Amino acid sequence: MNFFEQQAKARSSSKRLMLLFGLAVVAIVLAIDLVVVIAVQMQARGDEVEAGALGRNILAQHPTLLVWTSLATLAVIGFGTLYKTASLRSGGGAVAREFGATLVDADTGNFAYRRLRNVVEEIAIASGVPVPEIYVLEHEAGINAFAAGYTPADAAVAVTRGALDKLSRDELQGVIAHEFSHVLNGDMRLNIRLMGTLFGILLIALAGQKVLENFRGGGRDGKAGAIVAVAIALMVIGYIGLFFGRLIKAGVSRQREFLADASAVQFTRQASGISGALKKIAALEVGSKLTTSGTEEVSHMLFGDGCGLSGMFATHPTLPDRIQRIDKRYDPREIEDLARRWADTVKVADGPDPPPGAEQSISGFAPRSASAKAPKARREAVTPLPAARAELVISAAQVSAQVGNPSDDDVGAAHGLSETVPELLRVSAYMQDRAAGLVLSLALAPDAALRTRQLELIGSALDGVQGEFAGKFHPEVVRLHPMLKLPLAALAFPALRRHPKQQLLRLVDALERVIHADGTVDLTEYCLATLVSHNVRDALEPARAKATGKRKLADRREAVASLLAVVAQHGNPDWEEANRAYLAGMGGIFTAQVPPYAPPADWQAALDQAWLSLNEVDGPSKALLVEAVTRAISHDGHMSVAESELLRTVCGCLYCPLPPMLTQQAA
Repeated sequence: MNFFEQQAKARSSSKRLMLLFGLAVVAIVLAIDLVVVIAVQMQARGDEVEAGALGRNILAQHPTLLVWTSLATLAVIGFGTLYKTASLRSGGGAVAREFGATLVDADTGNFAYRRLRNVVEEIAIASGVPVPEIYVLEHEAGINAFAAGYTPADAAVAVTRGALDKLSRDELQGVIAHEFSHVLNGDMRLNIRLMGTLFGILLIALAGQKVLENFRGGGRDGKAGAIVAVAIALMVIGYIGLFFGRLIKAGVSRQREFLADASAVQFTRQASGISGALKKIAALEVGSKLTTSGTEEVSHMLFGDGCGLSGMFATHPTLPDRIQRIDKRYDPREIEDLARRWADTVKVADGPDPPPGAEQSISGFAPRSASAKAPKARREAVTPLPAARAELVISAAQVSAQVGNPSDDDVGAAHGLSETVPELLRVSAYMQDRAAGLVLSLALAPDAALRTRQLELIGSALDGVQGEFAGKFHPEVVRLHPMLKLPLAALAFPALRRHPKQQLLRLVDALERVIHADGTVDLTEYCLATLVSHNVRDALEPARAKATGKRKLADRREAVASLLAVVAQHGNPDWEEANRAYLAGMGGIFTAQVPPYAPPADWQAALDQAWLSLNEVDGPSKALLVEAVTRAISHDGHMSVAESELLRTVCGCLYCPLPPMLTQQAA
């Protein structure tokens, strides 16, 4: 899968979808205008107006009637769309909470919750995105899940209790990888637009229904009859519009589900995980059905069909079609065998005092014997980290191909990263009262006097408690591998997001004060502060974030030159070497009119400005830009671990998630 191609396809799908919905809205407006014309004619007949003059009267005497009717219809649809969209501005967690989902506590002792958290964290770190909030639909026995939010920074992942109880770890990993594919492929913003637009259309029908309720038992004169007729027509038109809107939604959703399935297989490097989950949905009576009211509204966001839609309204391909695409050797008899084996009672607990229900149908995190085919054994080995001063031999094309395209190796690397983090830091990252202090500790200086000054600044910007935590964590942070700092900040992000807006803004301010405490800012400090502020901004105002735009790099030549000049300058102390690195990057984008190498005097301000400008370019242009930055960093064929973190920051600010371990070039 190519991340940039999928981003372009998602944008194209979004445009096509909005065009179709736009046509549907126009049709609704015209239909309501027609109803108003008929109502006026009915009233005119009641007033004994000459029939031949009806058309002339409507157009000549009421020229603004249809205009106001059209505007009112558009206002109702627009208001409904904006209202629903605004209700989801607080992020994916708002969608999960609306369905009564339970937030998974960071320090939970529940084994199922811990297993889910570990899987989500590994896949988030492997994808190069902040760890999302994690929810469980406790009262849902079906196997299902969804991801919601505008951007990765405000995303939430929710799974049902049935998924926790009935899926093995590999199967759960396949389901979560499927949901992360929706995150990486830009489907979440599209899903929220769908929810908003459909609600706007529904308001037309609800408006007609409300009018009918108010006129129940009313007068029988001509005016009342016309109003009732218009109300009935509004209901009919609104529901017809909703009918076609759901058809559009279903068609788009089915194609995105096939893509997410394929991405999950590529991500986990095994088909048995996600295919095993789909087979259990097909075999078990409860399947993927949800009982929560309003399921249809989010049906296009779910892993499996949650409300029994079929035919043209099906938001998901049929289970046999999905399984067949993943597992070419699929035999439908596997479903019958799995259903029979699941119905058999097995002993799931041993010992002198087994828990209640020890003799029961297969559950308890679904032992491998519950599956028709045993999934591939999970690799538990910890992927070793490179030496802090090691150099990587990479190619620009390979780095670009890794963006938004994690693999099983990246999951192994993420597992290695998380296992290497000291216990004190890992546990503190989960705790809401310590997460801010942990992030700030990552920027503390080794010099004791300067560090004391930084802790005082933290106390004045936030409070003394966070300063104490930061000082407490510092000895562990000093021993931390450089590649673990950004993933550790990602682990802390769910806890940070639960803070009020003003406290998050104070955290960003405190981090800025800490890194400026000695009057200078090095690149490592800038990267940390930039990524934290970038994610905080997206979490606070997710609807404003845009993962891709329409511009070409030729339209942003100055911003490209500034970015590559800063990259070359920090990677090469020698001016001539820096110039060659700069030209190596620029040469891959521009063949003529290349601005001369001129590193900006204020490189921080230049980069801050560059992010705003370069985020307006399209997906293919961002692919070229990532390759150009890679060439500038590794123009001599090597990249240090520190330089790889700079590349990761560039990718993060451009909404191009990069896995934690870069693939080295084959010898």
